[in-house]
Amino acid sequence: MNEKLINSKPNGVVALILIELALVLGIFIFVIGAGSENIFGIIIGLLLILISVLAHAGLKVVKPQEALVLTLFGNYTGTIKEPGFYFVNPFSIAVNPANHTRLGQSGDVSTKSPFSGMKSSNGNDVNIEIGKKQISLKVMTLSNSRQKINDCLGNPVEIGIAVTWRVVDTAKAVFNVDNYKEYLSLQCDSALRNIVRIYPYDVSPNVDTTGDGQADEGSLRGSSEIVAKRIREEIQSRVEDAGLEILEARITYLAYAPEIAAVMLQRQQASAIIDARKMIVDGAVGMVEMALERLNEGELVELDEERKAAMVSNLLVVLCGNHDAQPIVNTGSLY
Repeated sequence: MNEKLINSKPNGVVALILIELALVLGIFIFVIGAGSENIFGIIIGLLLILISVLAHAGLKVVKPQEALVLTLFGNYTGTIKEPGFYFVNPFSIAVNPANHTRLGQSGDVSTKSPFSGMKSSNGNDVNIEIGKKQISLKVMTLSNSRQKINDCLGNPVEIGIAVTWRVVDTAKAVFNVDNYKEYLSLQCDSALRNIVRIYPYDVSPNVDTTGDGQADEGSLRGSSEIVAKRIREEIQSRVEDAGLEILEARITYLAYAPEIAAVMLQRQQASAIIDARKMIVDGAVGMVEMALERLNEGELVELDEERKAAMVSNLLVVLCGNHDAQPIVNTGSLY
């Protein structure tokens, strides 16, 4: 169902004045008719009073960045998006199936009910919630609870996302799905699960995350921007029929699941130690090569192969060791 806009100008003030005048006129005619025992005057007065009271139901207020979806006897009549004070058919009903839904997101501000504090005859609290019939068109942020999902290597990770969204087609949001807020929340969880299963937590060899058949360096931790973009596109494709627009999706929490967090931390530490050792060894070998080249260029001393091997061994031990070197002075001959 496509959205149908009602472009009429705000006419609520004029309608309110006419309704109040009709109400006063009806009361006046009823009083005059009752005083003169005129049945016709009494009936006319009662009809004017009844119509005036009923007409108050047609007065609607639309705030900025809000919309009012109206139905008449089960048929969709249109949507009012422009702010103002309107008069519509008193029998029209404003529809918002998600008015009582609270997902802990921006826009779900709980208001204190005027019936709070009331108790039933058996002493239980009476909870009467009055929901808004207007649909918010503001940009809202949905932050679902964290999910435990297995990555492409089978490691369980905990991940949470924040989704920025808004309603762009009120007719689709109201009539195409039962509750557009719950529908969005469910689709966010489903899309997140589908995307996370494609990526490893850290960069791993022989893993294709783009679907082109080539291994790449994509990961949840290192490619967060790309992952967030794919999550947004996945959610958008799912909520298109609900009249929602996904503006942004961001990863708010990412960690290994508690049951493997300690093991994976040791793995990361071991990988970091190996990388550091490789860098130290590469640097030490380069320094030894430079030292031998400088000695040969300057012809400061002639070294045979055995002395070169001893020098290389000593330099590598000093440069690659974890502790400071403790030099030993040899006062005798090497031979």
